Parts: sequence; C-alpha cells; structure tokens
Amino acid sequence: MTHNSQGLLPASGPALAGTTAGPRAAPRKRSLQQRRARAAWLLVAPALLLLFAVAGWPLVRTLFYSFTDAAMDTPDEYNFVGLANYLDFANGERFGVLADPLWWQAVGNTLWFTACSVSLELVFGMLLALLMNQKFRGQGLVRAAILVPWAIPTIVTAKMWGWMFHDQYGVVNDLLTRAGLIDGALAWIAEPTLSMWAVVIADVWKTVPFMALMLLAALQMIPTDLYEAARVDGANAWQRFRRITLPLIMPAMIVALIFRVMDALRVFDLIYVLTSNSEATISISGYARERMVSFQEMGAGSAASVLVFMMVAGIAACFLWINRFSHEGKEARQ
Repeated sequence: MTHNSQGLLPASGPALAGTTAGPRAAPRKRSLQQRRARAAWLLVAPALLLLFAVAGWPLVRTLFYSFTDAAMDTPDEYNFVGLANYLDFANGERFGVLADPLWWQAVGNTLWFTACSVSLELVFGMLLALLMNQKFRGQGLVRAAILVPWAIPTIVTAKMWGWMFHDQYGVVNDLLTRAGLIDGALAWIAEPTLSMWAVVIADVWKTVPFMALMLLAALQMIPTDLYEAARVDGANAWQRFRRITLPLIMPAMIVALIFRVMDALRVFDLIYVLTSNSEATISISGYARERMVSFQEMGAGSAASVLVFMMVAGIAACFLWINRFSHEGKEARQ
C-alpha cells in the first residue's frame, strides 16, 4: 500500500466521480420531469380549451344567472338578487331552492336511486364479467348479446319498460301472476312506493353491460400465472377472488363507479319519460328542469343546476380521494 507524508493517498478516479454524480443527477432529473410536464400540458391544452368552450362557458353562465331574477322568456332582463335563489329570509319565512321541500325530496330520490342502481349494477356487472371471462362455446355471442341493452337509447328503454310495467297489459305483472308472487295487477308506474323501483329496474337493465365491460377489461389484464400459483397453494375460488381478482381490478372498479355514480346523480330522461317526472320519482335534474322550463324561473332553475353540479363534483372528488388514500396506504404497507 502506498503512503505519503500525511498518510493514505486520497481516493481517485471513480470514487471521486461517484461523490459528485448524485447532486448533479438530481437537478437533471427534475429538469427532465419539468420538460415532460410542460409537454404534457401542451398536448392536453387543445382538449382543455375545447372542454371549457363546451362545458365551462355554459357553467359560468348558469352560475351568473343563479344570482339574478331572470325569466326564461326574457333572459336579458334581470336584476341581481344575490343568494336569494338559493336561500332567502323575509318576514320570518324562508324562500329559495334550499327552502323548497320538493328540492329535498328530489335530493332524497336521487341519492336513493343512485345507491340502489349502482350497487345492483356492480353486483350483476361483476357476475357477468366473471362469466364472460371464462372460455366456453358461444362466448362471442354472449358478449354481443350483453351489449344490446347498452346500445338502446334511453328514451326507447323507458318507453319499452313503460309498456312492460303496464298494470293491465304489461308482461311483468303477467309473469309475477303466473309465478304466484302477486294476486292482482300492480300499478308500477302510478304507485309511489313502486314507481322508483320501476326506474331502478329499467336503469339496471340498461347499464349493467357498461359495468360488465369495464370489469371484463380489467379481468383480462390479470396474469393467469397468479391463479395457477394460488391453486397450487390450495386457495379455493373465493380466496382467489378476494386475494387476487378483487385487488387487481379495484382501480378499474373505482373508475366505473365514478362514471356510474355521476350518471345516476344526473339522471333525468329515464325518470321523465317513464314516470312523467312525478313527485315520487323526481330527481334533482328534473327539479331544475321544472323550475326553469315549466315555471320559467331561469334564476331559480340555474341555482338548482349549480347545486346539481356541486353535488356531482363533490361525490366524484370523494371517490378520487378514497382511491388515492387507499393507493397511498397500500404503497406505505409495501
């Protein structure tokens, strides 16, 4: 070993280079990430501008009109009323959308419809996805047949189910009578306790294929080696589903739930056509349409529309936060 007057010779060559490479690599890495971020923003900028033009500008105008007393037939003649369309107090009484009992009934109807329909769609969609993921004769025909309800327009679906739920000529009452489940004809559309269930059944029939296709796409991305290893280890079908299938398809399931919850909260056409927007089934979108079109109250209708947007955006943000929180917790455990 070579020594000098002060002891060992200092390290040279690669050792010194390694001590300086770390601090220099970090700025280069940050610079590369910044360039990629700028490139990403430039690529999505046209889509963001188009989205603002199509959705953002109408939302801004709706928010503006919610602070006015504008009427539908004369939208250019208005006075600013502040938050009176949302909630106002005068002579000991409350006025505005938030003080209307029909609004809160519409909120309750919408939340009940969303919870029931999305839950049933998730269960049936999962079962159909697991079925279509298996290899059997006629698999392509089954996949094509499942798409039929999703391809039918909502208006046509509502009219079709309206005839099926008819109290005298409907096939639903006929089947239930033949099966011995009911003694007489049920007025599915006219009876308040049954009309919302009629809407839920029609919506589930139409949108289960969407949920099934989203989950099927996620199932087909799971490597088969994982299932084979689990079988070797002695895991049964339920354990394989709980330990392998469910965790791996969870991101796709969250995305599908976000889309379906947002669509269910904005439901209008199915309820309006099937039940004529009755008070027993009125949704928050139906309430906004009624105030704006039927009563010609553009200010109150705009306020209701803003509340609809806030509710949908808030629930979607909660889903995203839950997904991010669970993802960060999984990474921390790993």
